[in-house]
Amino acid sequence: MASNDGTNKPSKQPSRDILPIPDITPPGLTTFDAKDPDTKYPPIVPLRPPEGAPNVLIVLLDDVGFGASSAFGGPINTPTAERLAANGLLYNRFHTTALCAPTRAALLAGRNHHSIGFGAITEMATSAPGNNCLRPNTAAPLAEILKLNGYSTAQFGKCHEVPVWETSPMGPFTSWPSGGGGFEYFYGFIGGETNQYYPGIYEGTIPVEPEKTPGKEYHFTEDMTEKAIKWVKQQKSLMPDKPFFMYFAPGACHAPHHVPLDWANKYQGTFDDGWEATRNKTVTKQKELGIIPNDALLSAPPEGEYGEDDNQIPSWDSFCPKMQEVLARQMEVYAGYLEHSDHHVGLLVDALAELKVLDNTLIYYIIGDNGASAEGSKQGTFNEMITLTGYNLENEKYLIERKYLLGTEDAYNHYAVGWAHAMNTPYQWTKQVASHFGGTRNACIVHWPDKIAKNANYNQYDADAYDANAIEGRIRSQFHHVIDVAPTVLEVANLPEPTFVHGVMQKPMEGVSMADSFKNVTEVQDQKTWLKGTHQTQYFEMVGNRGIYHKGWTAVTQHRLPWQTGNTDVLVFDDDVWELYKISDEYDDEIDKTNPELEYEWKTDVDWTQSNNLLLVNNKYSLKYAEKLEKLQRQWLIEAVKYNVVPLDDRMATRGNAEIAGRPQLVTGNSQTLYGGMGRLTESSIIEYKNKSFTVTAKLDLSKLNGKLAEGVIIAVGGRFGGWTLYAQAGTLKYCYNFFGLEKYEVECDSELSTNTTYVQMKFHYDVNGTYSENGKYGFGSGLGNGALVTLSVETDEANLKKDFKVEELTHTNVLQTEYGIFSADECCDVGFESGSPVTDYGFTDTKFNGEVNWVKIEIPDNSAKNAIPHELRARIAIGVQ
Repeated sequence: MASNDGTNKPSKQPSRDILPIPDITPPGLTTFDAKDPDTKYPPIVPLRPPEGAPNVLIVLLDDVGFGASSAFGGPINTPTAERLAANGLLYNRFHTTALCAPTRAALLAGRNHHSIGFGAITEMATSAPGNNCLRPNTAAPLAEILKLNGYSTAQFGKCHEVPVWETSPMGPFTSWPSGGGGFEYFYGFIGGETNQYYPGIYEGTIPVEPEKTPGKEYHFTEDMTEKAIKWVKQQKSLMPDKPFFMYFAPGACHAPHHVPLDWANKYQGTFDDGWEATRNKTVTKQKELGIIPNDALLSAPPEGEYGEDDNQIPSWDSFCPKMQEVLARQMEVYAGYLEHSDHHVGLLVDALAELKVLDNTLIYYIIGDNGASAEGSKQGTFNEMITLTGYNLENEKYLIERKYLLGTEDAYNHYAVGWAHAMNTPYQWTKQVASHFGGTRNACIVHWPDKIAKNANYNQYDADAYDANAIEGRIRSQFHHVIDVAPTVLEVANLPEPTFVHGVMQKPMEGVSMADSFKNVTEVQDQKTWLKGTHQTQYFEMVGNRGIYHKGWTAVTQHRLPWQTGNTDVLVFDDDVWELYKISDEYDDEIDKTNPELEYEWKTDVDWTQSNNLLLVNNKYSLKYAEKLEKLQRQWLIEAVKYNVVPLDDRMATRGNAEIAGRPQLVTGNSQTLYGGMGRLTESSIIEYKNKSFTVTAKLDLSKLNGKLAEGVIIAVGGRFGGWTLYAQAGTLKYCYNFFGLEKYEVECDSELSTNTTYVQMKFHYDVNGTYSENGKYGFGSGLGNGALVTLSVETDEANLKKDFKVEELTHTNVLQTEYGIFSADECCDVGFESGSPVTDYGFTDTKFNGEVNWVKIEIPDNSAKNAIPHELRARIAIGVQ
């Protein structure tokens, strides 16, 4: 960019409020001959941020509660978090949205989740502006802003912000990290969760397979860490003067809880005394460290005590000793999973130190995108898809037999609700419950040695060095929210919020900068004002659970249980019971203490953990508390209107129906043709064929086998924990239906495949009435999850294939039961090969079909029963795997 004084000199700093920065042709003399001595142009200067702009690393873990990490008093060793905390700052009043995708979208946009369309997860999107899961172009993400200001940008790990109808290989990719999210490089997975041993990885928008053997020497957290280190080393090697923005978001510690067993075994015996005891130990340690005040109460479980009712958490003693061993092992695996994740964060931090860029790298280590997850049922689960889809297959005997498989590639496990509650100590509730801090308050660490002084006395290699003395003066209690991160990054980089991005006027970020809290306490002139922070008001809402924080007070109402996905017993919004708490006193100095009407505000004790509902207190302030509630409810409504929270939407059944919800469906109809080589197709990319009869017809070319027997996968859907596959083995056509990994129903064709074979067909004759099926005990009704008679045939002429179904033909079944809903949250459909974990033991390692698969056609006959998956059950699965 040049000056306008006729000298063609470059200007000192370009204006950055319009992005991309406009390319302006330098004014001045234009000569005819470049050799003319008057020919002068400024040199090309690569775009860079303002001088001193730091590197930025944001680490966001998944489904980790406030009381899990040892850095915040929890029972799980997180030495990297401790190291960064002892040399940085700990935020003990940092908040998220209570759910995965909304938190991630808000973090990157610097705006409230409803304000950018992420009122819930993408699988439950509606056409309402606050819930459509389409980030508006008026809210450019942080990565895009930094990239257009000269940063290198990269994301590693989880991305759950892509609408489900845009996740296919055809995109569009505007919501993908490297498509429109502002990241120049992306290595990770799209969706709510993935199998850590067999992940569905994308590099940019291209699906790739792990470079190491899945399940044996491979784990996704290790892989993404290696890729992140490789990327940052390359970036600093080639562009050492250019700062980077890296977003590092492991799938951990979301289910499935997968971790090498040596990490889990570190915790053997640690949790044998149960979740109640773990909560008591944790709150004691939190007070010792100064993470929470000494007078903070340990909140009670739902309904005030442990119990067997649907809205209660079972007590530890209600389980038999053998089952307690299983439950303890669930927590050991989770603990190992978190420590394993923290270790790999440490490897990345070590790489920055090796590159000598750690001191000028602003690190946000956010330990959880919401509270710990209570979606694993009250007894935990070996395969979460069984629980989420409503099958009652996992009794105590089943779980006890599989105790030592938890965490391995043979399991798809999730821990019990009681552990989730314990990991959110000292707060009430869990993930999904946006009303209470158990769902929204997460541990957050900020590390930036150039601006936040290191702790010269802290020895990171001394296991006992992390104590109250190590973090003295480093705890920050200003109220903050995940939307405050983006404004903070822009401020410390000396970058303005852009007015226009790609020609579109931007709406202001709704978060506030946290940079002022980076100051050393001794540097602060006005302590009272500083302690208040800059985030005075914040609404919360998720599936009807809602609340408001305003100047030290909260009004909240818990609307739906986190383990309740149906519509049963959910109150209408106007009947919800509200609670009132005073959670801090930093605003008491603003109260007119001469006004007796306001006496209650400054004389009410602080309740840090939202333990004692003031509306249940019978004292002289009772009427005043009711008035305070009304004011806060009104404030919540104002915020809700401002940020697209209304209309409130707690629907489960109808939001599971794309047509009623108003979101696009990628495919519809009764017929779909897929072509050889197509892969990584989510189940939403395939027509709805479940719970009905259908055919799968494939056109093959076996003419070039040169005497070899046909072998390999023709089409496969799902994986080890549920799915089906049509394949050839040693010249024989075979089919396998995998029922949750519990049963495998194999069918073999009588006719051999030969070089003359052109067509193969699988007919799935569904047992509509369940006459010959084994699923009656599951009680779904409506013809769901019944068995089927599968027949296979090979033909040289397509005309010989039979596609109709006659009810009288069905006299037995060879697939005795089926899964009525999705097989998996991450496994996909592939044609001519199988990615991810295998549906069955094929007897061969290379699943690629050794002939040619020209096409595969899935067809549902007109006379097939129309047994659709209930929308409520779709929603159950969607909310559970996010």
